[in-house]
Amino acid sequence: MSQVPSLPKADKLLPSVKEWKKIVDPHTKPSTPRATWQVVNSIGSYIALWVAMYFTLAISYWLTFAIALLAGAILVRVFIIFHDCGHGSFYKSRRANNIIGFISGIFTFTPYSHWKWEHSIHHSASGDLDRRGTGDVWTMTVDEYLGSSLGKRFIYRSMRNPFILFIFAPLYLFIIRERFATPGAKPHFRRSVWAMNLAIGLLAVALILIFGWLPYLLIQFTTIGVAAVSGVWLFYVQHQFEGVYWEREEDWNFTSAALEGSSFYKLPKVLQWFSGNIGFHHIHHLSSRIPNYNLEACHNSHEIFQNVVPLTFIKGFKCLTFRLWDEKERELVSFKRVKGRARTSSAAA
Repeated sequence: MSQVPSLPKADKLLPSVKEWKKIVDPHTKPSTPRATWQVVNSIGSYIALWVAMYFTLAISYWLTFAIALLAGAILVRVFIIFHDCGHGSFYKSRRANNIIGFISGIFTFTPYSHWKWEHSIHHSASGDLDRRGTGDVWTMTVDEYLGSSLGKRFIYRSMRNPFILFIFAPLYLFIIRERFATPGAKPHFRRSVWAMNLAIGLLAVALILIFGWLPYLLIQFTTIGVAAVSGVWLFYVQHQFEGVYWEREEDWNFTSAALEGSSFYKLPKVLQWFSGNIGFHHIHHLSSRIPNYNLEACHNSHEIFQNVVPLTFIKGFKCLTFRLWDEKERELVSFKRVKGRARTSSAAA
């Protein structure tokens, strides 16, 4: 087998939670100047690019589209600010986190409190086979897939189709799905969804009155589309890679799930900037209290993290072949491998 992009077993590297907390603790301190500058160069740049796109519509939509690609990349960075505010790690002030988080949510079409609740479930259950289903990519085990009806297999294979997973699903998620609360959500989180929908609607009306409905639709949905596709891809490769950690609940370990269940997606510096350092996902899952602007410093601070085999930008595309979790082999496998195994089993029978 090829070298896997993960740390050696986390429990061997860090015998206790107390020990790794000593390593990451210095990096959990938010910086108001750095956070504020990030708001300015991210949200400020996004607003400036939005206005620039409006004026380029009179010249060429292709020029507008080119700027929209840049604006979409900036919007990914805005989402990381939103994400950090949800973890309470961006600013020292809880109130500041909530205010900036809500404002960022308007631009990213995501209800702040509702998303914060769902994402906390993802962090507490990532890598746990018995707690799948909230804030993650739908992943079936080989046995579950082979034991499913033809209809369910068809739906699963469709959802795992790259076009559906990385084009249709991101647009559906941010434009439609986030407009509704999750069944069973508490009233507070439902109100969060309603408040965000109202804020997005009011901003849309204001922009349409200023720029017109057609420019608004062209600019807004091109930009949100680019950001949504990029964001879903980032999330996918952070938890669907060779060597990823999955365990049943009785054997699940938080430290192992963080360090082995989240990739170190090593991007070129420019993409690292646009993605707000989220490629250091193993560090983020170890401690969500580390703001994005401290993740790289934390990674570089201890020799333990230097043992990470990074998942590079090019190698990341191999993740597209992974479809199911094989509990016997303890690895992600393709549909092709499962199909071949099913034929072998049928022949043996």
